Amino acid sequence: MALENLKPAEGSVKKRKRVGRGQGSGMGKTSTRGGKGQTARSGYKEKRGFEGGQQPLQRRLPKVGFRSHFEKPYVINVDRIKAVAELSEITLESIHSVCAIPSFKAKHALAKTLNQEKQSHAKRWIAVKLIGRGAKALASKVKEPYIIVSGQA
Repeated sequence: MALENLKPAEGSVKKRKRVGRGQGSGMGKTSTRGGKGQTARSGYKEKRGFEGGQQPLQRRLPKVGFRSHFEKPYVINVDRIKAVAELSEITLESIHSVCAIPSFKAKHALAKTLNQEKQSHAKRWIAVKLIGRGAKALASKVKEPYIIVSGQA
């Protein structure tokens, strides 16, 4: 066996497709390019993301995400956390010291409280919501507009 006697396996090598060599070849006339027009010409390249005139995906999706105007309050169940009920005065700082509200909520609400002192037309923003059986009784202790008290959950 010599190197010059080696042959590729039967059927592994296909003949090259020669286009534009008559209709009998099956690749004649339009040479697999379809009909006439821009796509039949050489050098044609479709724009990236083009969807045939349909609004492309990158245009359909918004550029920037959005933040809900209706912030979800941080819910504290008074039944579970007795320390909240024992507080003499309920403020964001006092609740945070007892049951660790995520700090960004507390900071955001404090900033809003300070802002509201300057602007009376500021929208109400709920940072903390007290729920549970003893929550209604705590309404008199609440000292900030960003703490809302609800009845039983």
